[in-house]
Amino acid sequence: MVPATPVATPAQAQLPDSVAAETASAANEAIAAAGAGTGLTSTDYSDLFDRMRAGFKLPDSDHSAIDRELEWYAGNPDYLGRAFSRADLYLYHIVTELEARGMPLELALLPVVESAFEPYAYSKASASGLWQFIPDTGSRYNLKQDWWYDGRRDVLESTRAALDYLQALNSEFNGDWLLAIAAYNCGEMNVERAVARNQAAGLPTDFWSLKLPAETRAYVPKLLAMGRVVAHPERYGLSFNKIPNQPYFAKVDTKGQISMHVAAEIAGLTDAELYELNPAFHRWATDPGGPYSLLVPADTAEAFRTSVIQLTDEERLNVKSYSVRKGDTMNAVARRFHSTPQELRELNGLPSKGAILVGTALKVPSESNLLPAKALRAAALVDGRAHRSRRERSRIVVRRGETLWAIARKHGVDVNALALMNGMQPNTVLRTGQRLRLATASGSANISVDDEEAARGGAAGAGAGAGTHQVTHVVHAGDTLFHVAQEYHVSVAQVASWNRLSKTRLVPGQKLVIRQ
Repeated sequence: MVPATPVATPAQAQLPDSVAAETASAANEAIAAAGAGTGLTSTDYSDLFDRMRAGFKLPDSDHSAIDRELEWYAGNPDYLGRAFSRADLYLYHIVTELEARGMPLELALLPVVESAFEPYAYSKASASGLWQFIPDTGSRYNLKQDWWYDGRRDVLESTRAALDYLQALNSEFNGDWLLAIAAYNCGEMNVERAVARNQAAGLPTDFWSLKLPAETRAYVPKLLAMGRVVAHPERYGLSFNKIPNQPYFAKVDTKGQISMHVAAEIAGLTDAELYELNPAFHRWATDPGGPYSLLVPADTAEAFRTSVIQLTDEERLNVKSYSVRKGDTMNAVARRFHSTPQELRELNGLPSKGAILVGTALKVPSESNLLPAKALRAAALVDGRAHRSRRERSRIVVRRGETLWAIARKHGVDVNALALMNGMQPNTVLRTGQRLRLATASGSANISVDDEEAARGGAAGAGAGAGTHQVTHVVHAGDTLFHVAQEYHVSVAQVASWNRLSKTRLVPGQKLVIRQ
């Protein structure tokens, strides 16, 4: 069963004077009143929002920074609607985990601030996932990151790691949740230094008294403001549809590696729907080294579990067999079956180097193993980082006889990602002299976590039909509006509108915002 989508609807464009003048004490009363004295348990609520309100316990404050964030949220219901429509899938699990640890349930709203509940969100600082872990902190909290899988995007694992981190920070700052939340944003060392400076000067050491980075000074008020909005949305001219207080997904053991396409068919989902529940997997199959589990809708979990154990090895991987011929190389075989040498070696349990013997039966992917756009971009990020580490050029010129497969193999990138970045299919015939993009300025087409910032007035939120995700395109010599629009599968009118362009001529180095 798919839960109702929560939508924030405006009753007014701005906060009325009476609401803008509301004191923090009144907001605290509203929060405390939600579920107070009812004697209800977590399972007694029909609406997940009501369950959350009963567990709100962060200290609030009468501070203008919170009022500014409240005004922004009240004036941007579409942003909240998009965030909570994505939260449908994940919020029940996060609330349940927070309750089990006795943590404030306002923390379930932290992904609204971090990623707008977009699991594929990727920041300029290389932070990824709902909780926006950078690679080092992810590794510190045992989030596996490899060619097949990124635990920073794993719904269960990233939530576990985020709550572990927040609890550790809360302990470090002697139970002060606001300092812990600030440290989650800017790092514990920055907060420790700010506290030490104030102590040395004989000043208070609460969050509001510390000199912290501007982003962090806004970060904590954003969360507190979001808590007030959810506690009493009608006070801010907003309304939210209910989210059923029941699990959306269940975790099922797959008993080993499995094709995401096969798993989606068994679960009765599209490939894109399965990847939304399992965004940590960014290749055509799950990681051969584990984890060996997938999240599927709760009402299909038992049937999925029963079907998976009946699959043969060939069926579960959606692969076919290829017998190595004389003259074959791993590169040539990979090119023939729209794969990469690394993928084939891992699929067949072969060492990372070495020739393949004539007559060897290799497992090769089926043609139906194609990635949805978000997963393809996530794979391109991994391949793009490897590409940048070799300091390759971001653009190349096609030579006579070259194909996308040959170019992808030469530069060590995934051919599907290369095709996506250039607005074509893997089998597109190239022209001699044609220019190809190996990576965008940041390595690939990224899904931005700046959804909120765009809505706050940037060019990305300017045009009608602007989507949820933001991609930045850096104009290169020879680029035209037509080619840029074609590359990202949008219209010329949309690109012009999003960037408020009054003329069609582009300038090298110019940055264009693309909404997808």
